[in-house]
Amino acid sequence: MDLRTKLKSTGLLQVIGNTPMLKVQSLSTLSGSDIFMKCESLNPGGTIKDRPAMNMVVEAIVRGDLKPGMTIVEGTAGNTGIGLALVGQALGYKVIVVMPKGMAPEKHKVLKLYGAEVVETDAVLYTDERHFFHVAKKIGQSRPDYWWANQFDNPDNYLSHYLSTAPEMYEQMGGNIDAVVVAAGSGGTAAGVSKYMKEKNPKIKVIIPDPLGSGIVHFFNKGQFETDGAYTMTEGVGITRMVENFRHISQDRCYTITDQDLTYLAVYMREKEGLVMGMSSMLNLAGAFNTALKNGPGQRVVTFMCDGGERAISKMYSQEFLKEKNIKSTLLSEKEIKEIFQKI
Repeated sequence: MDLRTKLKSTGLLQVIGNTPMLKVQSLSTLSGSDIFMKCESLNPGGTIKDRPAMNMVVEAIVRGDLKPGMTIVEGTAGNTGIGLALVGQALGYKVIVVMPKGMAPEKHKVLKLYGAEVVETDAVLYTDERHFFHVAKKIGQSRPDYWWANQFDNPDNYLSHYLSTAPEMYEQMGGNIDAVVVAAGSGGTAAGVSKYMKEKNPKIKVIIPDPLGSGIVHFFNKGQFETDGAYTMTEGVGITRMVENFRHISQDRCYTITDQDLTYLAVYMREKEGLVMGMSSMLNLAGAFNTALKNGPGQRVVTFMCDGGERAISKMYSQEFLKEKNIKSTLLSEKEIKEIFQKI
């Protein structure tokens, strides 16, 4: 057994990946197309970020960049940090996670469960040296026994999805896919999945739904990152600057979905189908529903349940939080929910 295989067979790492596909029956019926979600929330750390976390760490060990006794450092909105903490715990590495203030408290609790040290920074723009990315980089490069994961520019991030996530999905669907919907944060999932799918079949459409406050829509439409600075409750998705992973993304459409529309869909899915998901998962599902409605009946649209609802309890599923942000949590009728997502 080579080193790479041995590492990936350690503890919980051996059950990362190979997640099932779920057909979203209610939205499939409403749209006349089949909508599927790859259940990445079933990874041991609870999110799709377990995949790049494992791949980045394992490849760094194989290359000799990460040696026994060193500490892993990363800046994250939370889920990549949880993945790294899980991997670090399994392989015997300490982990320092740098997060901006205001992230869901549920993430803090899980990070500490896995033994990570959490450093909070002010929630500021990327141009500010107090931004979590800059702080993590500074810490990660401050000592020779620290290894900075740098998920935003580390190719092992997107390669984890190119080599595992996308092939799994393609095989599970028998190659019968009309569109893939994948939101982007670090860009790793969007890059790896879009690259693989376009190589297998250039006719597969790649759709990127974007939250309020992100600059991705402007980047794909205008070639540069700009944002209206609007508030978004969606964590870990959307970005306002160019990162290396984005150079590998091939997309056909990118557009904004509001927090209000995401909340309408979250309420609808919980009541109609018992599906409770995280905020980035809901953004993916909203994009998939819109894509199915736009493209017409008879399509097969796939996307990702990249996290579970337990990490959105204090935001998307909190009546107090939604009221504070003037977001309605009304259960809409089939006609109303369909009309909203047809217009996006």
